Amino acid sequence: MDLLYFDAHSHLNFPQYDEDREEVVEDMKSQGFATICVGTDKKTSIESVELALKHENIWATIGVHPTDSTEGFDASEYSDLLSDKVVGIGECGLDYYREGREENRERSKQKDLFEKQIDFAITNNLPLMLHIRPSARSMDAYEDGLLILESYSQKYGNKVRGNSHFFVGDIDISKKFLNIGFTMSFDGPITFASDYDEVIRYIPEDMILAETDSPFASPVPHRGSRNSPLYVKYVADRIAQIKDLEPGIMQKTLVDNVLRVFNIQNRI
Repeated sequence: MDLLYFDAHSHLNFPQYDEDREEVVEDMKSQGFATICVGTDKKTSIESVELALKHENIWATIGVHPTDSTEGFDASEYSDLLSDKVVGIGECGLDYYREGREENRERSKQKDLFEKQIDFAITNNLPLMLHIRPSARSMDAYEDGLLILESYSQKYGNKVRGNSHFFVGDIDISKKFLNIGFTMSFDGPITFASDYDEVIRYIPEDMILAETDSPFASPVPHRGSRNSPLYVKYVADRIAQIKDLEPGIMQKTLVDNVLRVFNIQNRI
């Protein structure tokens, strides 16, 4: 399979694709696109795995999104979903962006859910697909998440690994992720906002990924419409532009990075 682009994080299993999912996947195949379809709870994890097993250019992650903490995480249930097409655990992490009054209680629940999934990832030798979203004008969720990850990293070394999806941290936060061997991925907003140009320039070429988070966060020239893994090319081109690199070279590096981080090169 010849891969020209690899969308590191999408939700092709979501209802927004119910009417034309197979058409989108076939367009991806014909144009050399692949993606990791990401679970956010038990139902969507099952859907991600089913989609990945059906198509050679799709892989899956399984896990529970931090704002779905009411569901909990039962390792035995998720063990039943493991297959050669499952390449990571998540999206999991901490999300403080929309907190209610019971802030401390909610954060404690999210941390417990996160740690259970880190344990599961270590047990099954799989990387993490992180969802970390801080509260407004803060790096709080990143700071708390990194304290947890650094603690595990000290104990388990490079068994704790993965990618911080939809990265919105600053250079100091990116340094901490790099110190524990985690990559960071970027999405459509970088095509119309310059907020993350500095951190993109800072992150080494081999530690950055391109993603869409489809069906959300469409890049220019598709803002306002449903996103697609096919649009990851706009994100890849913008990363190359920001880093002042030849688009074709950056494009190949971004594909190679996903293959390496999620150990897909040994599954093709």
